[in-house]
Amino acid sequence: MRTLVIIFSVVGFMTLNSCKQKPDVQALLENAETRSEIIQSIVNNHNFMNEFMEHMQGNQKMMNMMMEDEDMQMMKDSVMTKNMMHSMMKDGKMMGIMMQMMHKEGMMSEDCMRSSMKMMSDNGMGMGDMHNNSN
Repeated sequence: MRTLVIIFSVVGFMTLNSCKQKPDVQALLENAETRSEIIQSIVNNHNFMNEFMEHMQGNQKMMNMMMEDEDMQMMKDSVMTKNMMHSMMKDGKMMGIMMQMMHKEGMMSEDCMRSSMKMMSDNGMGMGDMHNNSN
């Protein structure tokens, strides 16, 4: 009987002790599915999200990384915009479309649009049928 009590005590103690184990956070985050669930839980819970933002603001390294990412994205956007503008400047028809859109939105006056189209035509930039549509 004593042996049974001792065995049950040991099993009970081990069971209770196993309940107190702290989860291995790194192991949880390494699993993509679990990590995604954790992120979704944080994003979908206002209190969790506020706490997360407080931690982010308190972590200077994280803030620097975010600012670097933001700067890099702005630089990429700037280069992409510049490249797009350069390629559009070489395409008379595209320029005509852009000028008509700007005119329609009130960003370019009728006189300015006609003057620009004339200058483009004088410089040999073919605008296709756009030149005739500048009413």
